[in-house]
Amino acid sequence: MFRHQGKKRTFIHNLRLATILSFVAGIVNITGVLALKTLTTNVTGHFAYFAEEVLRRDFLAAITFFVFTIFFLLGSFTANFLSELISKSNPGLSHIIPISIEIIVLFSIGIFGSASDISTLEGKWIAFALLFVMGAQNSLVTKISQATVRTTHLTGLFTDLGIELSQLFFYKKPEKIEKLKTSIYLRLSIIGFFFIGCIFGGFIYNYLEIKTLLVGTFFLLIALMFDYLRYHFLMIKRKKNYIKTI
Repeated sequence: MFRHQGKKRTFIHNLRLATILSFVAGIVNITGVLALKTLTTNVTGHFAYFAEEVLRRDFLAAITFFVFTIFFLLGSFTANFLSELISKSNPGLSHIIPISIEIIVLFSIGIFGSASDISTLEGKWIAFALLFVMGAQNSLVTKISQATVRTTHLTGLFTDLGIELSQLFFYKKPEKIEKLKTSIYLRLSIIGFFFIGCIFGGFIYNYLEIKTLLVGTFFLLIALMFDYLRYHFLMIKRKKNYIKTI
């Protein structure tokens, strides 16, 4: 799911990556909306809010929304920088640090944070942190999947989905149609699991409030553990097969 890159990646690898991380992004998205009353998984809306506050001459609020976009950018930069740095010595572990940072941040906010409006200092810093880790997540999955998968926002996905659905009326060759259907299925999976994450997270929020982020942390740990165990299982299996052929 995380380890395979380039030509080694298959549709199944991208599907696993897309479903689990878009589900987590959905949880973070609804938790941010309910706890902070702002968007915490993408920056598109924040540019509109920034412009609105500038027109109102509330420059302090405008700066806050601008800084939101900077933290998303910083998360994206940090994740890719660390991934590139680690890949020079151990390509198979280049995803570990970015995902670990996301786990630590979500866990810390879930334990120590509280529902707070972004007009407060605590609310601002929680939003900064969530945007940072969502930028990091989006950067990581984009790099791993070679821009096939994005998990933290849906605007581009719906655009690509609309294009591909229209192409079904024009593609004639069976291999092209099959490839197109596979891509459509992947995009629908990302969209579907993002929605499921939002609904599930919203339901859980009624009981856990901002601690709902701990649920997202749990699923990220499951994803890392699954990837680790599957990798070592396949290595043991290959070693046994190799011994048999000797």
